[in-house]
Amino acid sequence: MKQPFGVILAGGQATRMGGGDKGLLSLGDDTILGHVIARLAPQVDTIALNANGDPTRFANLGLPVIGDTIDGFAGPLSGVLAGLDWAAKHGATHIVTAAADTPFFPCDLVPHLMLAAEEAGTEIALARTPDGRHPTFGLWPVTLRDDLRTALQDGLRKVVLWTDKHGCATAHFSDDAAFFNVNTPEDLTQAKAML
Repeated sequence: MKQPFGVILAGGQATRMGGGDKGLLSLGDDTILGHVIARLAPQVDTIALNANGDPTRFANLGLPVIGDTIDGFAGPLSGVLAGLDWAAKHGATHIVTAAADTPFFPCDLVPHLMLAAEEAGTEIALARTPDGRHPTFGLWPVTLRDDLRTALQDGLRKVVLWTDKHGCATAHFSDDAAFFNVNTPEDLTQAKAML
């Protein structure tokens, strides 16, 4: 398998944070999104940001910004689909997704996902810790994008319902804190302490 493309999922509405872009909040000397990019970039071929609304607010990042192609905030799978469509146009076979509000995810996420998929003989792999699955951190094949588009148009929103239908490997990580995500002002305070 070629090195996958990376897609950072930032298409949510951040309602628990009062709206806006959580990823642009300061965390140490950078933004939350800056930490996510720094962790993902060495692991993938290239990166795009999945975000809705005016893309110019991310102009300083120098990344392509791709919006959802399914209307109505269809959840993370809509961002996965946007990423798969983008990757297909550029000749990639797979993408790896990471959430824009999870600044401490493993620096070896991508190789673990790829190995898990290879060992299980599947094309999809999701991250898992003792706390459970982390479905926004996954390896996704471009070949399934039309199937995903149909599922979303039919109203599917839950990631694992779709992944389990196609056979999904699990990449195990021991540290639950690695997938700590910033949803609330209190979480941001905790992330600053963790940093």
